[in-house]
Parts: sequence; C-alpha cells; structure tokens
Amino acid sequence: MPSFTLPRTARLTRITRTHKVATAVLVAAGATTALAVTAEPGTAQAASAHAPAAVKPVSANGMPAAVHAKGDAPKAEHPALESVAAQLKVKEAPKQAHTAKQAANRSTERKAEPTRYANNLDGWIRQSLDIMKAKGIPGSYEGLHRNIMRESSGNPNAVNDWDINAINGIPSKGLLQVIQPTFDTYHVAGTANNLTDPVANITAAANYAADRYGSIDNVNSAY
Repeated sequence: MPSFTLPRTARLTRITRTHKVATAVLVAAGATTALAVTAEPGTAQAASAHAPAAVKPVSANGMPAAVHAKGDAPKAEHPALESVAAQLKVKEAPKQAHTAKQAANRSTERKAEPTRYANNLDGWIRQSLDIMKAKGIPGSYEGLHRNIMRESSGNPNAVNDWDINAINGIPSKGLLQVIQPTFDTYHVAGTANNLTDPVANITAAANYAADRYGSIDNVNSAY
C-alpha cells in the first residue's frame, strides 16, 4: 500500500484538534470535581439553614432555664437569688418569734391583771361572789343584796346597839350584821381580818349562812 505523509499543516491541525478535545475533557472533569467539592459545604450550609433551631427552655421570669438530664433532680434556676431569699428567711425568723413571744406576753399580762371592783355596794357584792365561787360557798347576788338591805341598808359601818348581842357586849356590825365570834369562826381566807370590812363581812356571813341554812339565799329574816 503506498504510504504518504500528511502535510505539516494537516498534522498540526489534527494534533491541535485532538489536544483541544483532551483539554476540554480534562476541564470538564475538573469542573465536575470542583462542583462536587463546592457542593458539599453548600449542601451542609443549606441543611443547616433549613434545620429547625434548637429551642432553649425559658423560665417564668424570661431567663434561660437549666436543662436537666432525665432522672436528675431539678436544680435552682438562680442560686444567688435563692441564697438571698434563704438569708432573708433566716433573718425574719427571729423577728417573727420575737413578735409572737411579745403577743403571748401581752396576752398573759392581760390574763394576770386582777379584776377591778367598784368601791360601792355593787362592787363589794361582786367581789364577795367571786371569792365565794372560788371557795365553793353557795349564794347569789340577789340573796346577798336582799339580806344586806334588810340588815344594814347597805351601810358597812352599821352597828346594832340594842339587841341581845349588844346587851351581851358583842353587837352585830357591818353590812350583814355579824358578831365578832361568828366572824372569827367563818372568816374566809383571802379577805381582810376586819369585821366591818365590806367584802370580809359579806363573805363570812355567806359562809355562816351556808353552814346553817344551806345558802344565804335561804335567809329571809334575822339569822
């Protein structure tokens, strides 16, 4: 077969064309690789951009709440605030205890205050009734008042100087006209040891009437 040689220009054209094709292939391959490499970060960024943001729990006061593992006991959201609150409680406790103690003392003082009685017939009768009640001596306000008005008209210094007792030298005296021997026998402890003392006279007479008649309420005449 006869051989022939391509002209130099033809050979250069062919080589150049082939080289261009190869170069194009290499460029294409490089572009694909570059695209692949470039696509990875882009894809990650896109995924990151479209991924749902993590929601952090928020407490009632708007501050981020601590996240606890399952089964863990909840921790204080603000230890500093809780510490201050605890300190305030510690400081307030003695004040509250002191206030309660003062209130109890005032209540005790009020209870301990003695009853005040008027310095008149009504006050004397009422004071005598309280003593009689404490000593278990029967009698009522009406029974005492009725007999006092009959015997002395309410005069604590009244003295009978005409009956048999007066003749015998032991006149009846006081609101309920008691003689000294009777007063000495039936005198009630806690009252004055004085025959004409209004409260002492009433209480001794009521004690005597209870022993002899069952109660001063049962006395309606000289006794």
